[in-house]
Amino acid sequence: MNAYLDLMGFARQTEALAQISGRLGWDQQTVMPRGSNAQRSEEMAAIEEVLHARRTDPRLGEWLEAAEAPDETAAANLRELRRAYARNTKVPARLAAELARITPLAQSAWEEARAAGHVPDFLPWLKQMIALRREEGQAIAAGGDPYDALMADYEPETDSAAVADTFARMRPRLVALRDAILGADTPPALTGHFPRDGQMRLSRDLAQRFGYDLTRGRIDLAVHPFSSGSGQDVRITTRVAEDDPFNCLYSTLHEVGHGAYEQGVDAAHLLTPIGCGASMGVHESQSRIYENQIGRSRAFCHWLYSAMVQEFGPLSLPDADSFYASANRVTRGYIRTETDEVQYNLHIMLRFDLERALISGSLAPEDLEEAWNTRFEADFGYPVDKPANGVLQDVHWAVGLFGYFPTYALGNLYAGCLYQALRRDLPDLDTHLGAGNPGPATEWLRERLHCFGALRAPRATIRAACGTEPSAEPLLDYLEAKFRALYRL
Repeated sequence: MNAYLDLMGFARQTEALAQISGRLGWDQQTVMPRGSNAQRSEEMAAIEEVLHARRTDPRLGEWLEAAEAPDETAAANLRELRRAYARNTKVPARLAAELARITPLAQSAWEEARAAGHVPDFLPWLKQMIALRREEGQAIAAGGDPYDALMADYEPETDSAAVADTFARMRPRLVALRDAILGADTPPALTGHFPRDGQMRLSRDLAQRFGYDLTRGRIDLAVHPFSSGSGQDVRITTRVAEDDPFNCLYSTLHEVGHGAYEQGVDAAHLLTPIGCGASMGVHESQSRIYENQIGRSRAFCHWLYSAMVQEFGPLSLPDADSFYASANRVTRGYIRTETDEVQYNLHIMLRFDLERALISGSLAPEDLEEAWNTRFEADFGYPVDKPANGVLQDVHWAVGLFGYFPTYALGNLYAGCLYQALRRDLPDLDTHLGAGNPGPATEWLRERLHCFGALRAPRATIRAACGTEPSAEPLLDYLEAKFRALYRL
């Protein structure tokens, strides 16, 4: 028992330092002065060296060997610590520090290249990041697939072959539904001018309605919305376009899903290995169910229409039903984060295939833009118009998140399962949503999923919440029912 207590005391300090490192990343993307990048790079490298030393400390191996689990919580903590220790001891300290050092610089270069629309400005940094992540993946995999090793950081218990098989089974129904919808009449878009302050007021209201605690969090603006932190300090960001309020409001709901999940983990797990989401796929399921199944439901859109009129005055859309249709428009477009539910996973499949090729070396960074543009036109039927709408639209590769993209699609799959169970257990959900009250849905998610953190492995987390094995069918059935009714197919 002493070994377990010593181990957990050490792990809590390590996690506290990791949270500080995360706060530096949040600061960089929100309020840090632009001229501070070089110094921040050194700061991030320094703290990563400290973290790597702690995560590979030989005492961890000794404690893990001697520790015994008195209960389910201890067993889960030991599971996560053993997995992390086995991974971290394979990664050289030099490599961990270099990744931390280069990430802020690569992100800054991506932001500038994206603004200028000039991919070659970013290529030297992308090459470095790919080389470092490939080296890391090879070290962790120890002869296995480096991409699978990287993906395991975000979604344990799966591999690229399983994901590719899932995508192959999902694609035909998604493409058929997309093609049918695009052959029908498209609902009018919401147009007008929506001042930034009004969008942010409404965003804060939405966040609190969905259960995000602003006494333990905050909402800021960033180029690419994200969430950061856990426990008692969970921060989210959004972005504002004054001609497109859906961008801000639904980005906010998406990040609220992440934030509410982290805030909802049982306080007893604070700063422990299981005091966070079970995986990025499970995390994404919370974002997608908040943003789409709940936030874009007919009932909630009826309330949101009234809230928008109250905040901004008369809208270009005449009634709540046309507002609901507009919030769920399926149209041609380029941006993953702004696309509809039907086409979203097709965007993920493109990225998944390209990043696997980058890590394997079968696709050179110099050829990435052409490969992206060719694949996009083949999948979506029209050419990319500019890099910011193509290969430069996402921050993920700039910050080395190779293996992260498939978790978005897995999150959609998990969200479909959760929503099916939520509807089963809360037959009066629409009544609450129509009154602007998603509280019962959030409470259901807290009791069934949030409070446990990473107590269970990812698929077991979804299985325990839903009572059924995760599969793609609930998501595909939901999309078929919703959009065939909406487009009268």
